[in-house]
Amino acid sequence: MNNSLHVAIIMDGNGRWAKARGLPRTSGHHAGVRALRDTVEKAAQSNIHTLTLYAFSSDNWRRPKAEVTALMQLLCTQLPLEAARCEKQQIRLSVIGRRDRLPNPVLQEIRKAEARTRHSNKLHVRLALDYSARDALERAAIHVGQNGNGGFVHALAQAYNASAPVPDVDLLIRTGGEQRLSDFLLWECAYAELYFTPCYWPDFGKEGLAEALAVFDARQRRFGGVPA
Repeated sequence: MNNSLHVAIIMDGNGRWAKARGLPRTSGHHAGVRALRDTVEKAAQSNIHTLTLYAFSSDNWRRPKAEVTALMQLLCTQLPLEAARCEKQQIRLSVIGRRDRLPNPVLQEIRKAEARTRHSNKLHVRLALDYSARDALERAAIHVGQNGNGGFVHALAQAYNASAPVPDVDLLIRTGGEQRLSDFLLWECAYAELYFTPCYWPDFGKEGLAEALAVFDARQRRFGGVPA
């Protein structure tokens, strides 16, 4: 097992999971929080150094207002709880993406969670909220063109409010059966191994991550070269 992996996950399928059970979509999001917690715990045990989770894309603002409001309320209630768990497990929690469109209560909880866990170093968990890779790439290019300093990778990190760049993604996982990137970490996934599973996100958890890592370990990465 590689002990320096950056794993990214598109957490898809909450709504369909709920619909299949005759439940409202919000129930799927609550179940998704439990899956997130289990996955983070497994990641910490697997010596993954960075775990980036696609929680809310910039396109998700198009969803029904009631669902978006419920998601923001869920963030407000869960962020302090997850920050407390992360602190105990020496897991750093940070948020990437735009912050100018998030509700103030959510922003406050983000700042508290980041401050509470900033010295943790066992695992870095990054939640992508109001995130768009295309938007970040465009703003980074404009910054470099206007300022010409700092380098593009640093400008890209700054564009989505990351404190510093992280290594490229090694393994990208998408749950829910869809097979697309959906504007997620397009620059960082240049050589990522892709793993798609029909499993809806609420059912993923520890076993799902373990299976994805096993598939990843069986693959041969060449980065444009040839096998040794």
